[in-house]
Amino acid sequence: MPVWVRLRCGLDPRALAALAVVLVAAGAFAAVHFWSARPHSVRAPDPVAEAGAVRTPPLVAEGAGTPEPSSGPAPAAGPGGHVVVDVSGKVHRPGVRTLPSGARVTDALRAAGGVREGTDLSGLNRARVLVDGEQIVVGAPPEGSAPGGTGGAAPGGGGSPPAGPVSLNSATADQLETLPGVGPVLAQRIVGYRAQHGGFRSVDELREVSGIGDRRFADLRPLVGP
Repeated sequence: MPVWVRLRCGLDPRALAALAVVLVAAGAFAAVHFWSARPHSVRAPDPVAEAGAVRTPPLVAEGAGTPEPSSGPAPAAGPGGHVVVDVSGKVHRPGVRTLPSGARVTDALRAAGGVREGTDLSGLNRARVLVDGEQIVVGAPPEGSAPGGTGGAAPGGGGSPPAGPVSLNSATADQLETLPGVGPVLAQRIVGYRAQHGGFRSVDELREVSGIGDRRFADLRPLVGP
């Protein structure tokens, strides 16, 4: 160190050496602190699949696989899953037949030995499901139809009203369909009510059948009887 510096500061060599050591140490500390505080890039963590994720079931198209509602109550069945019907008229073996529940008119005709040759079946719905306790008349014109007619009006009450009262206790479903406003479903309900309650004691009981309101009852009352 120059002599003029030592004389001016009034420091001896040992003090100056200690001061130099302090300065060097301070510079080293500052360098280390600057180096450690410098900005550096950080690697992003790998994405982790969420544990226990709930799987959403695939959406089902609206209306796909949905059963259509029934157009009416199920046909009345007898005990043990069978129906008992009376087949009469132009068949080979008329009488009472016991058939499985869900059988149709054509099954009852087959159980009765088949229809006689030349019998007109245009007025008989052979695809109709049987109801326990009903009677199937083969070859006879619907009750109240005019002589020489074709066997009654078309189902659904589309033809003219019958000439005489239709018996609620003995008329078949096909004969009931000749009444105005009575279609296949309503005719089956009337026959089912008759089988369930042991017949109609009065015409007023027709109000108890589902689908017959005050207006329809007023139209049917003069055309039917017990």
